[in-house]
Order: sequence, then C-alpha cells, then structure tokens
Amino acid sequence: MGPCSEDTPLCWASWLLGFSSLLLSVCSIGVKSSGAHGAGVQDSGVHVPLKDIQGGSVLFHVIKEPGTKLEEISWGFGPDVNYTVILRVHNGSEETPTWVCFEDKYKHRVHVPNMTSLRIENLTRGDSGQYWARAILTGGMESNQIFYLTVYEPVPLPQILVQSLSITPRWCSIILECRAAGVTEDLNVTWESKGLPRELEQKGTPGPAPNSWTLAVNLPLHQPSASLTCVVSNSEDQKTVTSALGEACAHDSHGQAIAGPLRAILGTIVAVLLILGAGLCLWKTLGGR
Repeated sequence: MGPCSEDTPLCWASWLLGFSSLLLSVCSIGVKSSGAHGAGVQDSGVHVPLKDIQGGSVLFHVIKEPGTKLEEISWGFGPDVNYTVILRVHNGSEETPTWVCFEDKYKHRVHVPNMTSLRIENLTRGDSGQYWARAILTGGMESNQIFYLTVYEPVPLPQILVQSLSITPRWCSIILECRAAGVTEDLNVTWESKGLPRELEQKGTPGPAPNSWTLAVNLPLHQPSASLTCVVSNSEDQKTVTSALGEACAHDSHGQAIAGPLRAILGTIVAVLLILGAGLCLWKTLGGR
C-alpha cells in the first residue's frame, strides 16, 4: 500500500490536510477573480468623433447604462496609455469640479452642464485631439468613453480675379482665378455656374484647393446674365463668391466697340494733316518761283 501502510490514521490525516489546503486555494482564487471583475474597468466601446470650427464650442456627453448611477467622472486629454486628467466631477458637485491639470488653459472655457456632460467654448486648433471620460459607477465599476475632436479654421472669404479676357464677334473667352488666403490644406473648391448653356455648365464635386484655383470659360455674348460661383469649404464651414461674367465681357466688348471708331477718326485726322502739310509745302514751292 506504499509508504502510508505502516500508519494508516496518520496517512489519512495527511491526505485530508492536503485536500483541504487545495480546496481553500481554489476558493481563494475564485473569490479574488470575482472581486477583480466587480471592481474592473469596462470600456464601453463608444468612440465619438466630433468636429467644429475655431471659436466655436463642443459638447462631450457620456452615455451610461440605464439604471446605473454615476458617483464620479474624470475628464482627460491625450493618447490611450498616457492621457492627463483635466478635472474630476463628483455627484452633487457639478458646479465645483476639482481641477487636476490644465486649469489655466481650460478654466474660463470649460463648463459642466450636468454629471454626464462637459462643454468647451472658444475652441482653438490646439484643442484638437483625443479626450477621455472615465466614469465611476455605483458598486465600483468603471466605464471609459473616448472622444476624437477636430477643430478646423473658419473658411476664409474667397475672391475671384480675372486672369485673362479675349473677345471675338460671338464669344467671350475668360480665365478666372478663385483665391483663398491663409491655410488651405483642409479646403475644397467647387465652381458652380448659372445662366450658361447646358453644355457649358460648370459644376462638380469638391476638389483640394491650392492657394488659387483657375477656370477657363467660353461665354456666348448673347448670355449677358451668366455667372460663376466659387464655393470654398471644409467639413464645418463654407464661403462663396460670385462673378457676373456678362459684366466683364460687356466691359471689354464696349472697349473694342469704342476703339474701332476711335481708330478710324484718328486715321482720318492724320490723313487730313498729311494732305494739308503736303499742300502747304507745294504752295510754298510754287510761291517761291
């Protein structure tokens, strides 16, 4: 029967002691595992993209499970593994949050409307980035929500310039330039037309804008009311400017209409002066004889 055969009671006592120790160990692991789950951090999986323009405001809102109660919420800024807590809000003390970091940067721009919301006003480009909301619920559970904020500059007011203009008896050929000052890497430009024949209409999907955007158009002179609009936009803002093509073409065509008769008049005057000069020379020659 092995080494325990000589003293059976002692063998059984040793075996029972070992079994009891093993059972207690298993129970202890189960209790610890249960306790860790109860006080663990739960990622809600809610990742919210938010966009606004410089000078505007943004509202972060935490979505909580029905029937749960928030005891405390911490708002932070930064990447997943190295974010910085900005402030903490305790239940019942929404009007007096506890500042942790960045108080000088946010204090006069951050407001806590209620336990689940945070608003930042007078946004700057530097406010773009990832924000965290870590909520502590009743019972010790924690829930994280992530917000991705992008702050755009307001779209600058564009202007349309005439690069070149050419008039024929039937057509006005014009090249226009739409120019937007400032930062343009986030901007799109679209040209839209009004009053042009269908085959000459200009309209399309927005394209990336460099510092300027040019468009060539051949306008029939019998379309004096035609116009082109330059639309400059980003994800959150849009500005437009319109140029009346008829005015530019009419201005140049009037110039050509005036220039023709003027050249004829000047030519006649020059011819008369030449004739008078020749006559005067001839008269002096004959008179001298």
